[in-house]
Amino acid sequence: MTAATQTHPKGNGAKLRVGVAGVGYLGRIHARIYAAMPDVELVGVADINEKAAQEIAQQHGCHAYADSRELLGSVDAVSIVVPTVYHSQVAKPFLERGVHMLMEKPIAPTYQESAELVKLAERAGVIFQVGHLERFNAGVMALAERVQNPRFIEVHRIGPFVARATDVDVVTDLMIHDIDIVMSLVRSDIKSVAATGIAVITNHVDIANARIEFENGAVANVTASRVSNKKLRRIRVFGDHQYYGLDYADQKLEVVHATPGEGGAEWPQIVTETVPITPRPPLDAELDYFVKAVRTGTPPVVNGHVGLEALRVAQLVKEKIAACTP
Repeated sequence: MTAATQTHPKGNGAKLRVGVAGVGYLGRIHARIYAAMPDVELVGVADINEKAAQEIAQQHGCHAYADSRELLGSVDAVSIVVPTVYHSQVAKPFLERGVHMLMEKPIAPTYQESAELVKLAERAGVIFQVGHLERFNAGVMALAERVQNPRFIEVHRIGPFVARATDVDVVTDLMIHDIDIVMSLVRSDIKSVAATGIAVITNHVDIANARIEFENGAVANVTASRVSNKKLRRIRVFGDHQYYGLDYADQKLEVVHATPGEGGAEWPQIVTETVPITPRPPLDAELDYFVKAVRTGTPPVVNGHVGLEALRVAQLVKEKIAACTP
């Protein structure tokens, strides 16, 4: 039993003590959501930018630290929301102390480093959830419930440049979300990957396209860009006799299928139905699930091994891009 579970046994009603390491754009949202949870105590936030940490701590009435290790001993769970290159350095002390962890994706810059963290989490016996946020999109969950045998999937995740996560390429930053979703829908081994991409603004690939072929015959075409002049986040799934279209941002799912034409018409009629979905901010849903997983021992939707597989394929995509780059 870990230190965290000893302090807060399942179902004892005590507040779960949580910390946030890294309060940049995303980390401060983690802090806000935790602070609003009635069964959670946001103990503190940490950031090497002391001013930023103090600002967020003041907003939520918690402690501010310049070193995340100062949270050790006072938290049962932690969100790691620092830049990817620091994930391993920041995460290890918490895992070694048996602290449950939500690790923002990707787990670490390399597969080997990521695998080491997953093994460390397993040895510690903690909940280790990887922050593939889109899995908690209400539209994605509705899509996953309905798709039975996807044959072709097309995904576009494009948007204007934002000076965030520029320490990694667009495959690791954005495309990895859709790689994870595609693999969760197809549920088959990968047969081959072809990919291309270019750097436009940063020193990393900013636009990328990958074609993933699976052993069961399914094919996925995935495009990601962080230097486009418009924003589009959409997935299209072609299944047996049906087509699904989901707008990630609007959480709106459409199902298109053919029905017999009226009055003995020669051709079927194409019908579009909109699936009723109650939208919810995915990060709220993700952190709520994480807290419940820690309290109940429920396995994460995206555990370390799922996160590792998404990273493995993302690395393969990057290798293919590098191979075709002059």
